[in-house]
Amino acid sequence: MHEMALCESILGILREQAGRDDFSKVERVCLEVGPLSGVETDALRFGFDVVMRGSLAEGATLDIVTPPATAWCWPCSETVAISERFDPCPECGSHQLQVTSGEEMRIKELEVS
Repeated sequence: MHEMALCESILGILREQAGRDDFSKVERVCLEVGPLSGVETDALRFGFDVVMRGSLAEGATLDIVTPPATAWCWPCSETVAISERFDPCPECGSHQLQVTSGEEMRIKELEVS
């Protein structure tokens, strides 16, 4: 379950940011997790609660935002929405797509005190 490792990385970022911005408690973390990122959000939620115990983010609320995935279609030169990595272009049916968004995972917002 690589989601636990992702949560450990999130905690490391939170600790680093707390040192820079002088806060001692994280109340809420908002993550942006793309639908093509390969992250299982239920496992991420579970891992978050486990990893944050005893830390500055213990009891923090975790919000997960899932932006749409998009791709560039080579034949019709359009940016299109996709739901799966190997979807055909909804405009022309081509499978020659270059994913342009939807693979990311990043901390979008923090509420701290």
